[in-house]
Amino acid sequence: MIYWLADLLEPSYPFFRLFEYLTFRAIMSVLTALILSLWMGPRLIARLQMLQIGQIVRNDGPESHFSKRGTPTMGGIMILAAITITTLLWTDLSNPYIWAVLAVMLGYGAVGFVDDYRKVVHKNSDGLIARWKYFWQSVIALVVAFALYMHGKDTAATQLVVPFFKDVMPQLGLLYIVLTYFVIVGTSNAVNLTDGLDGLAIMPTVMVAGGMAFIAWATGNVNFAEYLHIPYLKDASELVVLCTAIVGAGLGFLWFNTYPAQVFMGDVGSLALGGALGTIAVLVRQELLLVIMGGVFVMETVSVILQVGSYKLRGQRIFRMAPIHHHYELKGWPEPRVIVRFWIITLMLVLIALATLKVR
Repeated sequence: MIYWLADLLEPSYPFFRLFEYLTFRAIMSVLTALILSLWMGPRLIARLQMLQIGQIVRNDGPESHFSKRGTPTMGGIMILAAITITTLLWTDLSNPYIWAVLAVMLGYGAVGFVDDYRKVVHKNSDGLIARWKYFWQSVIALVVAFALYMHGKDTAATQLVVPFFKDVMPQLGLLYIVLTYFVIVGTSNAVNLTDGLDGLAIMPTVMVAGGMAFIAWATGNVNFAEYLHIPYLKDASELVVLCTAIVGAGLGFLWFNTYPAQVFMGDVGSLALGGALGTIAVLVRQELLLVIMGGVFVMETVSVILQVGSYKLRGQRIFRMAPIHHHYELKGWPEPRVIVRFWIITLMLVLIALATLKVR
């Protein structure tokens, strides 16, 4: 909206040209989302407490989590609100990539909201039945995947970029839809599985979004795209502003979610943020780099798959408890130690992923 107003007023008032610069809007996006989150946080927490919307804790989980019963959840509402408002204010709303990410984020947020609502209001520990959750996730992902395929069919937007190889960029064809589906749904559920400790999911999300902001900037700049041997996609640069909105909103949420948490994001936040990261990775053609950047998310998901598979096939568990962050808790690691070490791992992985852009 501000971008549109600046474009309208710039011929008469040259000062407004400042609002058209991507770097300026990215900085303002971080600050706007951060301020909105900090402003909404106390009000949302108070409202959730009044409505008695509190966290449900598994009886078979670590004993240290029992004290978290009743802590307000569904705090992801303020993250999504801050990101959405900031995006509408500071991005070029004629850009189709912006609407693709918002569609997935808000759609998955709605699915997560229903899941959380059934858990904390209807006191149904199962929440939204798994098959219905995956059904709606799949519908949203497939609709967006098909729309993106039709928008960028047979162009650089539907090529597969392989790390370390500058000349290996095959056209995916209809496989683009399949890949997009699995990246969006997979990332959404991976972030959801990671969201089990105070601040554990939100800080890796912030770091990955920051890394994706850099990639979006390079992908949308013809000179840097050519220099790094990655596809040039003119619409990708606007995703920088959306990524920085995620960073700002995430840091604002962390203010209240840091150990010991005053509020949890719930599925409304984790499913939406994961879906948004997956969509951004698809749009900048860096699905494989997302696997590296989001290594903690991958590790959490794989630990659950291995645990379930091992128990069903052999009747034995590999970990004391899955996802793997609970395994380390049961080994005696204090919760803050698990959280901060996973943050450090994520930072290292994001830097490694960015470094691979030059190693081709």
